[in-house]
Amino acid sequence: MSKATFSSNGYSADAAIAFARSRPNTYLSELYDFLRIPSVSTRPEHVDDIKAAADWLAANMETAGLENIRIFPTTGHPLVYSDWLHAGDDKPTVLFYGHYDVQPADDLDLWKTPPFEPQVRKDNIYARGASDDKGQLLMLVKAVEALLRANGALPVNVKFIVEGEEESGGHGLKDFIPEHVDRLSADIAFISDTSMATWDQPAIVYGLRGMCSVNIDVVGPKLDVHSGVYGGGINNPINALVHILSQLIDADGHILIPGFYDDVLPLEAEERERINAFPFDEEAWLQRILVTESWGVPEYTTLERTGARPTLDVNGIIGGYTGDGAKTIIPSKAHAKVSMRLVPNQNPHDILKKITQYIETLTPAGVQVKLTPMGASPASIMDYHIPAMKAAEAACRAVFGRNPVYAREGGSIPIAGQIKRDLGIETILLGFGLPHDRIHAPNERFYLPNYYRGIETIIHFLVNYAGINARRPVAG
Repeated sequence: MSKATFSSNGYSADAAIAFARSRPNTYLSELYDFLRIPSVSTRPEHVDDIKAAADWLAANMETAGLENIRIFPTTGHPLVYSDWLHAGDDKPTVLFYGHYDVQPADDLDLWKTPPFEPQVRKDNIYARGASDDKGQLLMLVKAVEALLRANGALPVNVKFIVEGEEESGGHGLKDFIPEHVDRLSADIAFISDTSMATWDQPAIVYGLRGMCSVNIDVVGPKLDVHSGVYGGGINNPINALVHILSQLIDADGHILIPGFYDDVLPLEAEERERINAFPFDEEAWLQRILVTESWGVPEYTTLERTGARPTLDVNGIIGGYTGDGAKTIIPSKAHAKVSMRLVPNQNPHDILKKITQYIETLTPAGVQVKLTPMGASPASIMDYHIPAMKAAEAACRAVFGRNPVYAREGGSIPIAGQIKRDLGIETILLGFGLPHDRIHAPNERFYLPNYYRGIETIIHFLVNYAGINARRPVAG
């Protein structure tokens, strides 16, 4: 790998940053407007709000100077596309991704202020979607706008693809990408939908876990029956379900599904050192959720277990009588939702097959068990040695005065893996949220100083990336 070098190529990051710094109130006002739209993708009553958010974003992109703006319908919620492609064929192309949909705001009683009426308190803006992902998405658009306004052009070619159902499965974009490979072709993808290590320590995520989720249904008698009449004579679906679940994982967290670990790549010493160099206050992490001690397979550290090793969790159990007092029944049915976080080289469809076969062997007499897939996506890992990563590192140094730390994150951003598979490019995952932004929870927030510093970092990245020989070789 050749050493990365940077050249301004006649483009001034300083001029663009000066422009951005002259417009803090405008950028904040636009963020307010975006956050006011309750674009909840999982609720049918918000279909019109989803459309309003897509229209708002398209209009904002046009104001920023982006071109070829289109709203693509999908089987779900619409995609917003735009580009600016005048830097020249000798310059690289950056594909920006984000999502304009948000999680439901429940429980409304726990919000200090209404979730879709943004409010600033102590340098944080509070609203649903503030950090995930409207605030971070808008940073990308504003960085491009600042460069265009200050320089009249961009140092690289850019494309945007923004979806409206990331929080509800992202099926429209999954189908769109392989059908529009030429439209989305680029040299690198860039996503801001992750967190910094601390308020002043940027972090680049280079690994994301995948997911395999299933619903387990156990059925016994055709209706709830009296436990005194039938108890001891028929199998209880809840007992059977607990019997099955107890054999999926041991007391230390080792997963017991035969062959589950077959394709897991070992963590080499260099990577373990990199993972554990991440600044992590385990005591504070536990105290935040009022847990007294960590837990998990003893062979790995907490950072390794939560970011770079596979897991299995029962997310919910449903069945039987749960009201006040006693009701001595044997329930007709019992259900469990189980999710498995996967690591690179594990095939989610292979894992689905293995858990299905294993549960068949665990099914006791007298009940029927049905396993229904609820979702599957592969893990992804990025090459942190590529020139674009060096451009991102330099951008972080320019704004925060320090190198970013690298992290493997326990969550999933399925689109990152699909971008690598279908478009053949790596992704820079450089986000500016904070670990305690309460995403998906009441009182979600975004630290406003990093909203502005994020814009500046992205400006530096685009200028730096233009100075790298970053074009991928053309086949043939």
